[in-house]
Amino acid sequence: MVKVIASSVRKGNVLDVDGKLYVVLTAQNFHPGKGTPVTQVDMRRISDGVKVSERYRTTEQVERAFVEDREHTFLYEDGEGFHFMNPETYDQLVMSAEDIGDLKAYLQEGMAVMLSIHEGLAIAIDLPRHVVLEITETEPVVKGQTASSSYKPAVLSNGVRTLVPPHIQAGTRVVIATEDGSYVERAKD
Repeated sequence: MVKVIASSVRKGNVLDVDGKLYVVLTAQNFHPGKGTPVTQVDMRRISDGVKVSERYRTTEQVERAFVEDREHTFLYEDGEGFHFMNPETYDQLVMSAEDIGDLKAYLQEGMAVMLSIHEGLAIAIDLPRHVVLEITETEPVVKGQTASSSYKPAVLSNGVRTLVPPHIQAGTRVVIATEDGSYVERAKD
């Protein structure tokens, strides 16, 4: 275990709170005008999946559990869960849909991801920052609409809804941020 200050905790970190392991879902630092700055941490207990929300003073010490971050390749999804393979040893690990959460929409076969492994179990996943997806449906271009700040709704090939600039049409491949599902740019392929 390593003690770190609460303000340095990030999404995907694994914390040891009272002898139980938690994976961090979100971590935000708040600096009110008056009073002590705090870090709001939303976590999921690894043993049973219970979600917990904690507040720490930003200078307070929290225990980070030792996890091994290792690159794996996403293979496929079946009734057991999501299967990943270590490209060096060819060992396979399975993660449940609950462990992956909303990120499962962005998983693509053959994608390289970082898995956090604790005592032989995959407990957290970190996807690449951006993925390339195709727009399956969106509204037609409206003449005279400027591209300055107006966005229109669109549906991606993975079923996720996002907002895209008005010049983007169905069939266009775009780069999407996996963190929040937002449009980044048109794909360059």
